[in-house]
Amino acid sequence: MNIEELKGLGPKKAQAFANKEIYSAEDLVRTLPVDYEDRRHVTPMAALTVGQPALVKGRVIGIRQGGSWKRNRVLVVTLIDTSSGAEGPGGLELVFFNGYYLSRAFKNGAEYYCFGKPSLGKGRIQMIHPEFSRADEEQELALLPVYPVISGVSQRDMRKFEKQILASAYFRRTIAEEYVPAWYLEKYELPQIGEALMDAHFPSDFADVRRAKKRFLYEDMLLLHLGLLMMKGPDAEGTAFPDGDIQDYISSLPFPLTGAQRRTAEQVAADMESSRPMNRLIQGDVGSGKTAVAEIALYKVVKNGCQGAFMMPTEILARQQYEGLKERFAPFGIRVGLLIGSMSAADKNAVLEEMASGAVDVVVGTHALIQPGVRFAHLGLVITDEQHRFGVRQRSLIKEKGTEPDCLVMSATPIPRTLAMILFGDMDVSAIDELPAGRKPILTKAVTGKSRDKVYNFVREEIDKGRQAYVVCPLIEDSESMDGVRSAVSVYEELGKRFRDKEVALLHGEMPPAEKAEIMQAFNAGDIDILVSTVVIEVGINVPNATVMVIENSERFGLSQMHQLRGRVGRGAEQSYCVLITEDLGETALARAKTMTESNDGFYIAEKDLELRGPGEIFGDRQHGVPSSHIFNLINNPSIFEQVREDAAKVYADHPDLLDAESQGMAKQVARIFGRDIRPTL
Repeated sequence: MNIEELKGLGPKKAQAFANKEIYSAEDLVRTLPVDYEDRRHVTPMAALTVGQPALVKGRVIGIRQGGSWKRNRVLVVTLIDTSSGAEGPGGLELVFFNGYYLSRAFKNGAEYYCFGKPSLGKGRIQMIHPEFSRADEEQELALLPVYPVISGVSQRDMRKFEKQILASAYFRRTIAEEYVPAWYLEKYELPQIGEALMDAHFPSDFADVRRAKKRFLYEDMLLLHLGLLMMKGPDAEGTAFPDGDIQDYISSLPFPLTGAQRRTAEQVAADMESSRPMNRLIQGDVGSGKTAVAEIALYKVVKNGCQGAFMMPTEILARQQYEGLKERFAPFGIRVGLLIGSMSAADKNAVLEEMASGAVDVVVGTHALIQPGVRFAHLGLVITDEQHRFGVRQRSLIKEKGTEPDCLVMSATPIPRTLAMILFGDMDVSAIDELPAGRKPILTKAVTGKSRDKVYNFVREEIDKGRQAYVVCPLIEDSESMDGVRSAVSVYEELGKRFRDKEVALLHGEMPPAEKAEIMQAFNAGDIDILVSTVVIEVGINVPNATVMVIENSERFGLSQMHQLRGRVGRGAEQSYCVLITEDLGETALARAKTMTESNDGFYIAEKDLELRGPGEIFGDRQHGVPSSHIFNLINNPSIFEQVREDAAKVYADHPDLLDAESQGMAKQVARIFGRDIRPTL
């Protein structure tokens, strides 16, 4: 049922709804209230509390208009209390700015109901722009829903349209048809969908609201987790990799493994020796040494006669990882290839042939690895680094290049436990929660722009000691719409003049890949003293000689992102520093700065980031279908989510693809949550 079929809903309102992606009656009826106005009882005017919304009843005893015709036009209507059935004590002024047109809506001596928030003005109690209606008209004393603001559609219109839908035969026949399994509703004592929608929109009391909210919370949890299970697919029989003693490779490393690295490497090896495909997430703070564990896994899969794929989020990281693996694997005869988008067609074709023939053992690449036409001779292990840059579907595409290969997902962005459970379902999780020996905590300080000279004087002191520095900016070039935000280009030009005797370079995402690679190689080699960059260096870059990270306009970055940037320093034995320069002294910016200066713990910072920004901003649209509003519900209800995971697994076991007739309603709702039909055969 299209919303244009609703009485009183013309083309303008239909367009207003379309702007919010509301097209059908079901879309509209599932636009639930965000709050409720309690209009069940009339409050005596003498009992009004400033700032507390209330419904009053009164008789008009005065109407006056003030201000000039063109400016400061105001309408003031004075009421006297009649809530007790007779004129009682107390009085109230209704104030409407630019409200001349409302003067005809009020009549001296008539009674009115008014709803609004009382305030004090010139010693009198007032309501500014209250809702009102004649007392002799039918007045609904009820809990009235308050809907999300939709430009061009009033709250009164919203209530009218929602009532039409709920009273329609279409609602009873289609929308109110239950789709959640009966056993699930009984288990948690949840109302049927029709009853829950009625209670959510027009409850008789707050108990109705609580029942409806509980229904939709549990429903969200079931459908979201069911959708994630569908996207990840069923467990299958894989290949066991019993050969390859990982100690051989561990002994070749130029550093001893930490206890956490060794424990994680042993967990990964045990997974690989099982016939069940490995599906493990490795979480580790910046600099904790996840790459060493990944190398051990790649060594083991190659020693079992199979190939490994290592997918990185950027070409800079892919090139860096390729060079490192090629050097470390050479003594073992392991052949390493590189596949990235900026390679020439001839170079790509050569690598593709080697992958398909088995002439290359390990391939490092970017999204190029998941493109059509990419084939492996025998892919046994897939590693994706920086998981938050790849959605569920992207990770599954690289896995499809082999026959049930083992899967290892790595994250240098620590994720709160509950969020990890939501995003990764039933993956086994390892945590590398120990930094290599000799690493010193990074000293972090937050300053305002007034201290910029002192900051760059300190940068010079570090460079004079033979160290290097990063300076990160939120923009590539200056923007008129973002006044006060410093760009990488302008800061590069400024520092070039300030540090005429030093090598200053610029790096950003719009540069040609070859130029970016050349700059990073020069910085790695120590030929560049100061690298001015955007967040293109956010993850994975490893230059142990860099000891200073300056983040300009730090208020423009989230906590987890600043923590990642800070992690580019502190990778050597020397003391390292991070300086946050902010132009914003607002509450949120100060809270972020305080967190960064207090802690180097990525997991603690991730929790704080979640509190301040929510998952939508942390993950953006990178999860490709994991809706942030639903994730937020789940994060705030971790104990319930634990229960519902088992329920979703039970539904999935009975109806893995939701293709049977009984599951059509549930499939429709999963598609609604994920924004598309995710059933694998469709």
